[in-house]
Amino acid sequence: MISEDDRDTAVQRLQAAYAEEHISHEELDERLHQVLTAKTRSELDSPLASLPEEKADTTSTIAAAGGRIRRRGAWRVPRFLKVESAFGRVHLDLSRAVIEHPAVDIELQLGTGRAKITVPRDAIVDFEELHTGWKDTRYKTRRSSSPGGPRIRISGTMGFGRLKIRHARR
Repeated sequence: MISEDDRDTAVQRLQAAYAEEHISHEELDERLHQVLTAKTRSELDSPLASLPEEKADTTSTIAAAGGRIRRRGAWRVPRFLKVESAFGRVHLDLSRAVIEHPAVDIELQLGTGRAKITVPRDAIVDFEELHTGWKDTRYKTRRSSSPGGPRIRISGTMGFGRLKIRHARR
């Protein structure tokens, strides 16, 4: 089953490819029809297969000197994400996010304050490259994880504060 968010993301990729002249108007119409009538993930992936890949080597950065950094809902997670905050709270909710890559690298550069990352149910989490100064990271691995989920690698440094990682319930 495909969510409307997945379908919307596919439509946006097709529209961007058309705007950048990677596909013709006729191809856009045909592929949009395939996306809008798709029932399975493979039917949704098929019209996107020949599109140019998004640049995987660029890093998106979310930064704030203080206050709250929050991402939730249906947001597109880049392949590389850097989160910087001198002080304040960070909450990244990946449970309903659009994750188009098999692996996502999240680099945290946090001074003080808490951080919470909610990952999809089937995600595999690796945070061995994260260095904490004051408190340990809280993470309970899932008893049973189904294969095929994204690998979430968390690295960087946290000064004073705690990182809490949890799997989404749904």
